[in-house]
Amino acid sequence: MRSALYPETRMPEEKKPFEVLARKCRPQTFEEVVGQRAITQALQNAIEAKRVAHAYLFAGSRGVGKTSVARILAKALNCQKGPTPKPCGLCPSCEEIKGGFSVDVLEIDGASNRGIDEIRELRDNVKYLPAKGKYKIYIIDEVHMLTEPAFNALLKTLEEPPPHVIFIFATTEPHKIPLTILSRCQRYDFKRIPSAEMLGHLKNIAQKEGIEISDPSLHLITRQAQGSMRDAQSLLDQVLSFCGRKISDREVIEALGVIDRTALHETLQALAEGDRGRLLRIVERVYTYGYDLKEFCGELAQLTRDLLVLKLAAKGSAEASGLIDLPEEEIRDLAGQAEKFSPEEIHSLFRALLAAHDEAARSAFPRLVLE
Repeated sequence: MRSALYPETRMPEEKKPFEVLARKCRPQTFEEVVGQRAITQALQNAIEAKRVAHAYLFAGSRGVGKTSVARILAKALNCQKGPTPKPCGLCPSCEEIKGGFSVDVLEIDGASNRGIDEIRELRDNVKYLPAKGKYKIYIIDEVHMLTEPAFNALLKTLEEPPPHVIFIFATTEPHKIPLTILSRCQRYDFKRIPSAEMLGHLKNIAQKEGIEISDPSLHLITRQAQGSMRDAQSLLDQVLSFCGRKISDREVIEALGVIDRTALHETLQALAEGDRGRLLRIVERVYTYGYDLKEFCGELAQLTRDLLVLKLAAKGSAEASGLIDLPEEEIRDLAGQAEKFSPEEIHSLFRALLAAHDEAARSAFPRLVLE
């Protein structure tokens, strides 16, 4: 109980600073990580079997959980109840790591600390025992940005580190890391998060945050995120800023500035019917609205690819749905469009759209190219 000399300083709920969803919803346990079950299970098994390596490399595209898993691993190793595959999240060590101010878990940005002097300082400090926890853990993000002399300075320490030191490297470009470093790390490749799992996670976030948003709108956000959970959460934040907590499909399209799916399907229908005038009017509408015509070509080519998959797959095949990243309702509409084309026509259209995409990217008159 606090005395009058040291009163309670907890900030009232309404005065708490705004926190973006990507930070607010960051996973705090291995079970909360989305789309990387094989990796989290392997790390939990290693902790359970007391087979923790002295160096890990987490490779993968942006926003798929590399740094989050690194922090969870640090909590699991330094938790007062651990090392444990299920850190409590409540002890001082877990709280300090979550807050980013643990003296035993040091997060280093490889892009701004890439020189040999910084790595020499790190190498000199690893010999000291951890202040509170069981391990001193170095998390180096974007490690591929280190210079060649810096990698060389790190090499000896990485080969024979003190038993109380663990390195966790994260990178989006593992091919830039020297083989001498790679050979001394356990490597885990993080995959892009599947749309279905991302969609389910966004639904949970919307429910917890009291957001009214439809499944097609959430699916549009997942498509734009391209497998990155952080991007998906940032896009949802962007939509919230524009629309508030009650979101319509039209508002999502406007907030994200993406191509209206209706225009894409209308284009396919006009192509199937050979309606040249309608096609020109669609191009006019897309151009006037301010869409990127190169992007429009790309989205139309992607939709044509989905059309070809439906055409080649058996009618009603579950395999076709698994190969197409679209809502079920849109797949059904696209299946109806597929009946109007032969496979040869779709393939010819696909090649023409790819050529138009490349030419529109180079041309000063992309509208003329598209027309």
